[in-house]
Amino acid sequence: MSSSTLHRIIVSLYAVLSAAALGRSSFQILTKFDEAPLAYSLSAVAALVYVLATVTVALGHRPGARRIARLALTFELAGVLMVGTISLLVPSLFPDQTVWSQFGLGYLFIPLILPIVGLWWLGKKAVS
Repeated sequence: MSSSTLHRIIVSLYAVLSAAALGRSSFQILTKFDEAPLAYSLSAVAALVYVLATVTVALGHRPGARRIARLALTFELAGVLMVGTISLLVPSLFPDQTVWSQFGLGYLFIPLILPIVGLWWLGKKAVS
C-alpha cells in the first residue's frame, strides 16, 4: 500500500469519526445531557479532536499542520487510554457510552488504533 493511499484512508476514517462523534455528541447533549454530563462532554471533546485531526492530517504535507496533527493525535490517544481505563474501572462515571469508552469498543476500537497509525504515518512522512 502506498503512502498516499494510507494517507487517504486515515483522513477518510477521521472524517467518518468526526461526523459520527459530532452527530452522537450533539444529540446526547441536546436531548439528555443531565443523564451523563461527563460522558457526553467527553464525546463532544472527541468530536472536536477528530475534526482537528481530519483537517491537519489532510494537510500533513505542511510542517505546521503536521505539528498540530501530531498534537491532536497524541491528545486523542491519551484520551482513549485514560477514558477507556476509567470507563472499565469506574463504570458508574460513564452511564452511557462515549467514543472513547472501553477503548472505543462501540466504534470497533478504531479510536484506539487510528491515532497510532496516524502518528506512525506522520513520523514516516517527516522522515521522507
